[in-house]
Amino acid sequence: MTTLDNRPHTALLVIDVQNGVVGEAHDRDRVVTNIATLVDRARAGDVEVVWVAHNGEEMPRDSEAWQYVAPLDRRDAEPLVHKQYADSFEETDLETVLAGRGIGRLVVAGAQTDECIRSTLHGAIVRGYDATLVGDAHTTEDLTAYGAPPPELVIAHTNLYWGNHSAPGRTAGTVDTADVEFG
Repeated sequence: MTTLDNRPHTALLVIDVQNGVVGEAHDRDRVVTNIATLVDRARAGDVEVVWVAHNGEEMPRDSEAWQYVAPLDRRDAEPLVHKQYADSFEETDLETVLAGRGIGRLVVAGAQTDECIRSTLHGAIVRGYDATLVGDAHTTEDLTAYGAPPPELVIAHTNLYWGNHSAPGRTAGTVDTADVEFG
């Protein structure tokens, strides 16, 4: 369990599923459908949904590239965390948002696998959170032209190593959408 005191709750953390991030992502439609399923299940179970949106020169706030992709739709009561770095905790109010809601366990989905997903998972675990990756609800673009493995291998490798990750007093792991338990 989390090493954070008085943090019994779970949140679904939806990272950067924005037009400018996942427009050319691997298996985009299936991943977005899985994330939409997770959002619906979290809402139905009164589990917090926390949205993270990357902002930057190439994706200014409120631009078309910055918007979350359809059919994902953040409700006004659901927190939106603005970030400029890969780790969703870095120079953001994410920790404040989570602490204020008593959240110690994160279920993570979104993009990009090899940047913001990995960085946020590690950022969470080192800060004392339990962090579960939804293995069929994250994606990345094809960066093979830059020497990276193909997207399906990046995703598979991330699922493998996070599925076997551990830290004292905290839990990690990888689970598919159908097997996510928010309770």
